[in-house]
Amino acid sequence: MGDIGPRPPQLRPGRALAHTTGASGSGSPHRSDSRPPQTPRGARPSGPDGRPGTTPPVPGRPTSLFLLLGLPARLFALITWQVVAEGPLVRVDERVSRALIQPDRFSELLSDLGNVQVAVPVLAVVLIHTAWRSRRTGTDRWWLPATAAAVLMALVPALIVPLKELTDRPGTPAVPPATGYFPSGHTATAAIAYGSAALVLLPWLRTARARLALVLTYGVLVLGVSFGLVRRGYHWPLDVVASWCLCTVLLVSLRLFLSRSSRRTSAGTPSRRTGPS
Repeated sequence: MGDIGPRPPQLRPGRALAHTTGASGSGSPHRSDSRPPQTPRGARPSGPDGRPGTTPPVPGRPTSLFLLLGLPARLFALITWQVVAEGPLVRVDERVSRALIQPDRFSELLSDLGNVQVAVPVLAVVLIHTAWRSRRTGTDRWWLPATAAAVLMALVPALIVPLKELTDRPGTPAVPPATGYFPSGHTATAAIAYGSAALVLLPWLRTARARLALVLTYGVLVLGVSFGLVRRGYHWPLDVVASWCLCTVLLVSLRLFLSRSSRRTSAGTPSRRTGPS
């Protein structure tokens, strides 16, 4: 016989034990399927009636994608429709252009930064440099970022030329009579060439200050080309703005592609990948 003196109550197997451990164990007598719950009851937000509700959607990414892709695409469609229909935006555009046009040597030099002969060689040098560094560090698919940027650059005339033929917009009074000025090809060339070079080069910069300097340099280049084109009278302002919208969609798409490819490479062979994060 054991001790019969007073002692703390002992847990006995049965219903009381099931209440304490049944929610976390796989053999709970209160679950007919013997599976652990997928979501703890306390982790679910309550609904209006106090019962567990559903998990709210994760904010941020869909909204940012809409702003970076949907908004520029819709603005581009609006501007194109106004140009084709010769709507009120076109009349405002013409008044703004007459106020800004003042041809000079400086504006011509700025617009020349959007020439294919200037922008594409800059992109080629950056792509060759980053591809060489990626291969040297043993990065898997080292050729992918440079190839994607080169393909995007090649798509620019394939997109711009049909749009010029579709809209058939005449030029400003500062240029000889002709059509096919919408959207601005020089702006698109500068935005895609310098923008793709910046996106490919950014992962190789180690400090936030260097990355910020690169982004600011890109912005100054594109704004300088755009100002020179409008100031010299080579393009209407809406020609330039439409190219901004189109190129924003293209560059954001390139950024998403490069990010996804980088994550796949890092997850697949993390030990071999010693290139940029």
